[in-house]
Amino acid sequence: MKIISQQYGKARVRVMKLLKDGPVHTVKELTVKTLLDGPTYGPSYTAADNSMVVPTDTVKNTINCLAFDQLGPDTELFALALANHFLTKYDHITRVIVETEERLWTRTSIDGTPHPHTFTQAQPAIPIVKLEATATTTVLESGIKDLLILKSTEAGFSDYPKCDFTTLKETRERIVATSLLATWLWNSDTPPTSYSAANATILNSFMKPFAEKYSESVQQNLWDMGTLALETVPEITRISLAAPNKHCNLIDLTPFNRENHHTLFVPTDEPHGQIEVTIGR
Repeated sequence: MKIISQQYGKARVRVMKLLKDGPVHTVKELTVKTLLDGPTYGPSYTAADNSMVVPTDTVKNTINCLAFDQLGPDTELFALALANHFLTKYDHITRVIVETEERLWTRTSIDGTPHPHTFTQAQPAIPIVKLEATATTTVLESGIKDLLILKSTEAGFSDYPKCDFTTLKETRERIVATSLLATWLWNSDTPPTSYSAANATILNSFMKPFAEKYSESVQQNLWDMGTLALETVPEITRISLAAPNKHCNLIDLTPFNRENHHTLFVPTDEPHGQIEVTIGR
């Protein structure tokens, strides 16, 4: 018997930091997972040898201290600093994985003016970061999950293969809705000046074609989103998108003497279509 792979660390470490600019605050809240790996961890499993096992409590404390020292607007820079800490402090750690999810807070407006230190939760999607680093390689991805988007018209689905089991009817008028998961890979040789600004540009690249172009299919939507993001932000090399189709089915009201022309629907979560694509340069 032998160990094929291992990794361990601390998960669900929650930190909230106030980024202060005089009386004006910005709230930065993350949930962090950090996992450690290396070639000498085998005996910790097979021989009850803890000599190489950095306590997970130490991992948690490290996350907290580095968040206090270095966490700023760009989560990606914090993830890089966290991985670099473990790789340089412990010779036996050769691979570090950092994953984060962010809760977004927006400044409350009082009489039309943004308040300097009062916030409400504004969560159109959950920003995520995943970093895998060794002494010689860095793979950094950013992304979003649970981006709920809906197009109420200018969408259809037709000209698909049909067989004995096909019951779906072609349409040129339907609702398209999804909860989008998207991740993009950064070019480690040419990082952006601001990850936050680049991420915002990518999100805008998703929404522009989704809003402005007729949707023949979710596949077309994802292609348009991904290619525009790659064209707009040269610092990313690859983008992956996954879209569960949140079906909105037209309710038949003819038994009640009502003509339902694309007006009343029943939203459904399952079963759902699942469309996934990875696009590169």
